[in-house]
Amino acid sequence: MMGRVNSLLAILLVVSTTSLLSDLAYCEDPYVYQTWDVKYATLSPLGVPQQVITINGQFPGPKINCTSNNNIVVNVFNNLDEPLLLTWNGVQQRKNSWQEGTLGTNCPILPGTNYTYKFQVKDQIGSYYYYPTTPLHRAMGGYGPLAVHSRDLIPVPFDLPEDDYFVFVGDWYKKGHASLRKLLDGGRSLGRPDGVIINGKGSFGTGNKTGGEDSPMFTMIAKKTYRYRFCNVGMKDSVNVRIQGHTMKIVEIEGSHTVQNVYDSLDVHLGQCYSVLVTADQKPESDYYLVASTRFSKKALTSTAIIRYVGGGQVPPSPELPPAPVGLPWSINQFRSFRWNLTASAARPNPQGSYHYGKIDITRTIKFVLKPFSKVGGKRRYSINGVSHVDPETPLKLAEYYGVADKVFKYDMIKDQPSDSDLAAEVIVAPNVINGTFRNFVEIILENHDKSVQTFHVSGYSFFAVAVEPGRWTEEKRKNYNLIDAISKHTVQVYPNSWTAIMTTLDNAGMWNMRSMSLERQYLGEQIYVSVLSPNRSLRDEYNLPDTQLLCGIVKDMPKPPPYSS
Repeated sequence: MMGRVNSLLAILLVVSTTSLLSDLAYCEDPYVYQTWDVKYATLSPLGVPQQVITINGQFPGPKINCTSNNNIVVNVFNNLDEPLLLTWNGVQQRKNSWQEGTLGTNCPILPGTNYTYKFQVKDQIGSYYYYPTTPLHRAMGGYGPLAVHSRDLIPVPFDLPEDDYFVFVGDWYKKGHASLRKLLDGGRSLGRPDGVIINGKGSFGTGNKTGGEDSPMFTMIAKKTYRYRFCNVGMKDSVNVRIQGHTMKIVEIEGSHTVQNVYDSLDVHLGQCYSVLVTADQKPESDYYLVASTRFSKKALTSTAIIRYVGGGQVPPSPELPPAPVGLPWSINQFRSFRWNLTASAARPNPQGSYHYGKIDITRTIKFVLKPFSKVGGKRRYSINGVSHVDPETPLKLAEYYGVADKVFKYDMIKDQPSDSDLAAEVIVAPNVINGTFRNFVEIILENHDKSVQTFHVSGYSFFAVAVEPGRWTEEKRKNYNLIDAISKHTVQVYPNSWTAIMTTLDNAGMWNMRSMSLERQYLGEQIYVSVLSPNRSLRDEYNLPDTQLLCGIVKDMPKPPPYSS
């Protein structure tokens, strides 16, 4: 009898264990849900009423606050009078370029309709933001913060701050996006911005009062430490940030914990986000200015925001603002001082690649040459290796998935190593797409032949920014690479008449955009797509087309292709 009981208990234990393992196998990470109403509002970022894109009535938009590996679901209602797309700047979208939100991967959300984005912040931590990618909408706002925190069991290499502030800085135009687009379509430049804004407000009127007011934008308790996440969401200029009387200890850059150096000011280039710790160690009765000013422009534009200690405000901030740094070498040296914190425990970018990137053999080297504008048909165009990108009516990724890529674009119109004669040839205006072999380790050289600082963003990936130097790149320059602790990031600057080298493993299947973060240059063609295909059309490598995916162009009424296999 006892033997039967033991047998029965054993069977129940097996059944219970199998059921538990089955439940665990299908257990998903937590979900974060938001619903957004995107529409116009009349606001005055620089003291002049103008049309601004708000989300749920906010500018900047609502914060997505999540933890590593969370699933994010955002239902976007487009109440603008134009099609809309949003992208998630720096979120890697593992195996899921369907949610990238660029015109090369997605059909836009038509006015009066909605679309639900669903993606996972897989193996990531750090400071990011979202913004509209449809033509020049970023010039009207529509951006907002996205913070990915470490899971509770993973130690962070600094104490929990008293509070956590996003600081969106960037240049701003008083002209609306339709007027700016008309300038570019007519062959003209956007020209010089009208000012700089901080979290949607600029300095105007008398003095340096943010929005013309004396009210603080940020508050701190004396002796406490705060995290400030600076992001440059502007359209044209690099921005230097600094805080009167306070130093900044850098702790994170674009999802990577850093060696914690201390700075008086930071150059934040277009599209970049830096996290710093600031300790409230000054006189608590005084107010202090947070200062943001353009760099490398003919005339610096400056804006300020007030920081006030709790219980303070009796003494106004000093009108003497801390000066911005001078010269290009200062900025280059600051870039070289940024180092990856190799001892930090956290979700790390590029999880399927190697942290020992300096020991991986390079399988492909691609040099992207960035030139001053060319005239095509009497109008300005920017190009990469002689091709100026234009978005087709059918998104590139959809055309590729449906098997009709040959009717929409051609692969590899540019050469990996363009010659002088290639670069001197007439610029071609066409979709610019290159084939990237799955899991190849590539070296990309960005060579800037222009007189302005540029920044480039790579979607779907983090890369190692191993070198920034003046002059032209040659193979012997590899001896100057940082092959040990370069920051893993997704946006990098390229200084005038200089080059930047980055390295990454193409381990994320999809159609991924590499773009100039200058709104003018991007709109006029300075971007490219990299197609990284799963060799076996396997779900292990890439997700299937979502059932809710918007369709347009020539694939709109076509039968859906067979799904990827598991």
